[in-house]
Amino acid sequence: MSDEKPAREPIQEDARIDALEARLRAAREREEERNRRLVKGVDANYRSGDRVLANLLGGIVGGLVIGFAIDALLGIAPWGLLAGLFLGTGSAFRSIILSAKARPAEPDQGPDSDV
Repeated sequence: MSDEKPAREPIQEDARIDALEARLRAAREREEERNRRLVKGVDANYRSGDRVLANLLGGIVGGLVIGFAIDALLGIAPWGLLAGLFLGTGSAFRSIILSAKARPAEPDQGPDSDV
């Protein structure tokens, strides 16, 4: 190897590149902070949707089971099942409407806090 200096000197880091990288890093941090979820875990809307689904399925299935049992005991084949289905569906919708009318809890208070 020779001890001669190369004809071109290596390119040094440009201060503009460092400034650009710092600005990009700051922009990424701001964007991550802006997009971070405010509520940790499952939010109230998700729980409300689960409650509506459970009420609807529970009312319909419960009405069908009770209607089928009435049919089996009394021998009135389709009528107990149909009545149970309609009563279960009506009960489910009533429960959903009542839960929709309920006032949501304040964000700083939990569901168990007394107001």
